[in-house]
Amino acid sequence: MELSDVRKVATLARLSLSEDALQTSGEQLTKILDYVRLLDEVDTANVEPMTHPVPAENVFRDDVMSASLPIEAALSNAPKTDGHFFIVPKILEEKGA
Repeated sequence: MELSDVRKVATLARLSLSEDALQTSGEQLTKILDYVRLLDEVDTANVEPMTHPVPAENVFRDDVMSASLPIEAALSNAPKTDGHFFIVPKILEEKGA
């Protein structure tokens, strides 16, 4: 891999590399790219394109209404409540305040 290409990749990755590191990275990238090029030798003529290597599908349960946790139980371990809601510290400032 050309040193100028390695510099460009380092810049895109926002890396500041010494000349030695650029040289080493270039050698390593060359080995990686040569290994990936081996995939060009694989015969994929009769292979269907796929989005995932194993069959996968979302498993959804039916959205069934059921009883929820009582307010008292939900708030029982909260450090602060007003009886109906959790009270938490304000973390965002209001505009113009």
